Formats: sequence, structure tokens, C-alpha cells
Amino acid sequence: MRPEILFPLFAPVTALPGIGPRLGKLVEKVAGPAVVDLLWHLPAALIDRRYAPKIAEATPGRIATLTVKIGKHEPAHNPRRPYKVICTDETGALQLVFFNARADWVTKLLPPDEVRVVSGRIDSFQGVLQMTHPDHVVTVEEAASLQAVEPVYPLTAGLTLKIVNKAMRAALARAPQLPEWQDAAWLARNGWQGWLAALMAAHAPERDADLEPLAASRQRLAYDELLANQLALALVRAHQRKLAGRAVSGDGTLRNRALAALPYRLTQSQQQALADILADMAEPQRMLRLLQGDVGSGKTVVAFLAMLNAVETGAQAALMAPTEILARQHFQTIEPIAEKIGVRVALLTGRDRGKSRQAALDGLADGTIAIAIGTHALFQDEVAFDDLALAVVDEQHRFGVHQRVTLAAKGRAVDMLVMTATPIPRTLMLTAYGDLDASRLTEKPAGRQPIDTRAVPLDRIAEVIDGIERALKSGAKVYWVCPLVEESEQSDLAAAAERQAELKGRFDERVGLVHGRMKGTDKDRAMERFAARDGGTDILVATTVIEVGVDVPAATVMVIEHAERFGLAQLHQLRGRIGRGAAKSTCILLYQAPLSEVARARLQIIRETEDGFRIAEEDLKLRGAGELLGTRQSGLPEFRMADLAAHGDLLAAARDDVKLILERDADLMDERGRALRTLLYLFQRDAAVKNLRSG
Repeated sequence: MRPEILFPLFAPVTALPGIGPRLGKLVEKVAGPAVVDLLWHLPAALIDRRYAPKIAEATPGRIATLTVKIGKHEPAHNPRRPYKVICTDETGALQLVFFNARADWVTKLLPPDEVRVVSGRIDSFQGVLQMTHPDHVVTVEEAASLQAVEPVYPLTAGLTLKIVNKAMRAALARAPQLPEWQDAAWLARNGWQGWLAALMAAHAPERDADLEPLAASRQRLAYDELLANQLALALVRAHQRKLAGRAVSGDGTLRNRALAALPYRLTQSQQQALADILADMAEPQRMLRLLQGDVGSGKTVVAFLAMLNAVETGAQAALMAPTEILARQHFQTIEPIAEKIGVRVALLTGRDRGKSRQAALDGLADGTIAIAIGTHALFQDEVAFDDLALAVVDEQHRFGVHQRVTLAAKGRAVDMLVMTATPIPRTLMLTAYGDLDASRLTEKPAGRQPIDTRAVPLDRIAEVIDGIERALKSGAKVYWVCPLVEESEQSDLAAAAERQAELKGRFDERVGLVHGRMKGTDKDRAMERFAARDGGTDILVATTVIEVGVDVPAATVMVIEHAERFGLAQLHQLRGRIGRGAAKSTCILLYQAPLSEVARARLQIIRETEDGFRIAEEDLKLRGAGELLGTRQSGLPEFRMADLAAHGDLLAAARDDVKLILERDADLMDERGRALRTLLYLFQRDAAVKNLRSG
């Protein structure tokens, strides 16, 4: 149960003054549904109202707070003209300007002959000093209550700073004094305040430096968030380790036959990763391992050999992929070799119906089918295994942890291997996969050529199309990726359809189209026509749906239109679709000039290296973690106060701290342990508390 002291923070935002149902939806959009979410919504800028000159000394362009005497009102006789109020002090005059304002409202706000304190931006119009729509108008007595420095929060349409500031003050008033969960020596060493004091300071910046990630108050809050993340992962992992496992160790007969049937030898890192996996499977604990490998580094083969290890013991294995295209591709890689060595493999996707589906279900239930490959369809209740010993999850970041667990529940003490082709920087690895051991595939399979990557301005697109014509004559196939349009699949689609029509004008029916809104069957058909050796299509215009796992060795040219709109990791993933055969490949990054500094740096890095791990680290520096993999889609934790590009050292410290905590007090029962339970609840890591023996 959540501690009672936190109840006020988990009330809905509509419990705050001035936030009704309509505004509640807007606050939820920018911060989240609960009061605590508002506390994590830190200021992005500040308005300094401490500049209080006389009128004659006021500098245009600055925010100023002036004490003035209200003079003549000049109402607007034409709705297009502004309402003006002339104010003075002993040094000069200032016009207060209002558009679309009612006379009775302005008169009440600014009564003639009275003194008022006004605050807002000073402008000069035709030599006259003006303040348009002052931010604040108060009496001299009320002036003391004006915030000298006002925090500015990220907003959304329909939400004003005034509303958020008022709600934030009420939210902060609800924040309780909590028991200290940080180590006292660590706090002193960093010069950090307690949690509540740090929270108050972060919401009351005095200068621009207070808004930086390395400001003391922000570091303290970021560390709390990272500590909660690392502690939660460690508890989940400890819980997994406690669950009874089983030793799975085959005799190597099927693996040796499969290796003999492969047309190439495993790379050094494939051999090492396989050795790690087999060693884990042989242990009586459950395996939880992440296999990270760049696009085309041969993860599927390693996973297949691990699955054969389970099959050699008379058990079964399953491989789950996030899309039908990927599942079918894994099946096409594995099935021919499996057939040669006498191992039955079934494919199960949402599309499979009728007799073939029933035959697959029966074969899995009675154990005659040893390996299942599929999509989410593998979760369905009617899918039962005779004895599932190993589950492989591909592109883990497309699935949640609970889906990993659901698949594992279909067997007894199931070992889990998670694969990803998305190179993840080490810092993000810790936050997302801290509960997994990791193996990395760092080499490309033998015979792969480096990819020639070039950046070309969009105004030379005609030359690029001429180059494609030459490439087609030599038997090449071409991907043409259309740009990402923010927030709108519709316009992504329009861009792709338009480009296809244009290329068709020159290359006729040789141009195909694939996009995310197509039905699975149509998408597969478009991919099959592109993969066909002859009689299919030779140019595939696509949105980013081709990013993961599509394998067409004959495709040697990739054109990425508006490459400046893509993130580094995404450019790298897309480029990985080519260079999969022995022929030389070219990637052309079409960009719209002029480029921003970040876009220029991004295109420079992608041209310099094909090392996905270096690219991921650079991407983290350029963009910050939030956008790196499109956090919301990627299943990576979304941090509100921790910025992994700036706080990487704090993450490492949190990881070390958690090791010590759990060595000394694994059940979090002592004084600090109980405070740490509160921290887990504060950051909504309730599930981790449930994993504690006594929780």
C-alpha cells in the first residue's frame, strides 16, 4: 500500500485550485494526471522582475517593474485600434496598451489619478515608450506579493503561465517533509539539500544557472529519480533470480549439424555471445540475457543455436517478433536449416487461420513441433506448449516487461533471451535493461562491404534519380525512404505516395510503395514483390516501416529524403537495410539546406562511421535521452528530471549505491530501507515494492 504521507501528491490535478475538468486535461497533457506529476514539471526559463527603473531610464526590450501614476484613458473608437492609458512618474511618460479590451475592465484595473505597480516588457513605438498587456497590475501595497523572479513552465495551447503558476504553488504546498533516503555522507559530499528543500529551490530559480541540469537542486532530484529506477530494476531482478530455474544443457548434436549447414563461419563475437548464453542456460537459475547486435550482425543465428540447445534436451523454444514482416523473416532464415537437420518449426501470426493454424497449435501442444516463431499471437490463450524452456524476444523495446513475463508463463522456469538491433548507449542500457545481463555482437559477418554514405542537397535530386537509373541497369534494387512529418501519419503517407507517383512517371511499374497504414497482407505483398529476383519491383518507396529487420540482399542503394529530419539512430537503422549482400552499397542522404548545427553534426557522424554503438552515444549527446528512441514508443523509461546526457555519472553512482543497499538490507527493513520504500512509491515503482518478500 502507498504510504499515507504521499496521498496528497497522488490526488488528481483537478484537486488544485483553478484546475477544472477542461484545464485538467491540458495540465495532464504537459505534466501528467496527478499532483506529483506537476512537481516533476520543472521550469524551463524565468522572468526576472527585479529590474525597477524610472520611466526615463527604462530600456526597451527588457522586462521592467515600474511604479506609475495613472493618467488619461484613450479608448479605441475603432475595434482595430488599441485602448491606451497614459501613465507618468517624475521622469517621463509611458503608454499602457490593450487590444480588444472593454473600457469598464480597463478603468477598474487602472483608476485615473491612482498609483499602480505595472510589470511587463518595455517597447518603443515611434519614439514613445509602451508596455502592451502588462503581465501584472497591482497596488503599491500588493507589490510585495509580486514574484521578483517568476518561473516559466513548458505550456500547451490553452494553458497560461498564470494558471500553471497558481496550480504549482498549491501543488508545492501539498509536498510533505519525507524521511531522508539518501546516504548522509553522499548528500554532504555533493552539497545537496533535503528532498523538499531541493524541490522548492528547483521551482524558485533565481538566475539562469539554476535552470541547468547541473544546478545542485536539479542534480539532487535527478539522483532521486535515477535511484528509484535502479533500485526498482534491481528488486525485479533479485525476485527473478529467486524463482526456481532449471539447467538446460544439450549434447550439441543439432547445433553441430546446423553449424555445418551454414554457408559461413560464426564471427568471434557470435561465438562469444553463444558461449555466454549456453553457460547461463546450464545454470539452475533462470537466464535473463540481452543480446545486442547491430543491424546485420547475425543475432538470429545465435538465437537459433540457443534454441537448438533447448531442443536437444527434448524441450521447446519460441521466438517472438514485434511485426509480421520480422516474424516471417526469422522463419525464412531458420526454417530451411531446421528442416535439413530434422527440427520442426511453426510460424504463428495474427493472420494465420484455419487448418494450418490448428496443425501448428496441435504440434506445439504435443511437442512434435520444437520451435515456434511468431508475433503477439504467441501470447494467446489457445497457444500451449508441451515443454517451453527458452523464450527469445526480438526488438524487446517494442514489448513491455509484462509481455516478456506472459510468454515465460507458458512454460516451466523458462530462460529468457532478449534481442535488440537498436544500439543503446551504455547509460540507457542501465536504465532500461539493468535487470538483464548483456552480450554484444560487434562485428559484421564475413563478406559484408562497407557502405558508401554521401550527403547531397535536395536541389540535386534530378542527378540522384539519374544515378538510380544507372544502378537499376546493373541489377541493383533501391529503397527510397520518405521523410518523417511530425505528428502526422497522413502527411508521411502523402509524401510517400507523391514520390512513388513521380518515380513511376520515369520507371513505370518497377516502383512499389509500403507504409504503416497498409494492411499486413498488402505490406507483405509489397515487400515480397520487392524481394523477388525477377518480375517484381526494383524501387521501394517507403515510410520508416522498413526500419527494422527487412532483408533484401539485392538492395544496394538507399535514398533517405529530408535526412535532416531523422535522428541518428534511425538513419543508422535505415541504412542497415542495405549492404547485406556481397555487392557494394551506397546510401544517399538528401537534405534541405541550410542545415542546423545539430543536423550538420548528425549527418557528419553517420558519414564517418557504421558503428551503431558509437552512433548511439553521439545521438545521446546531440538529442538527450528523451527523444533518442522516441521514448514513449520504445518502452525505455521516461525521465522527468534526470537528463542522461548530463547526469550519466549520477546514474553510475545510483547503480553502485543500489548494490550496497541490497547487500546490507535486501528487504529494505532498516531506517534507510523504509525511506527507500517511500522513494519507490513516490516515483510510482510500486511493482518493485511488491517484489520484496515482506512487501
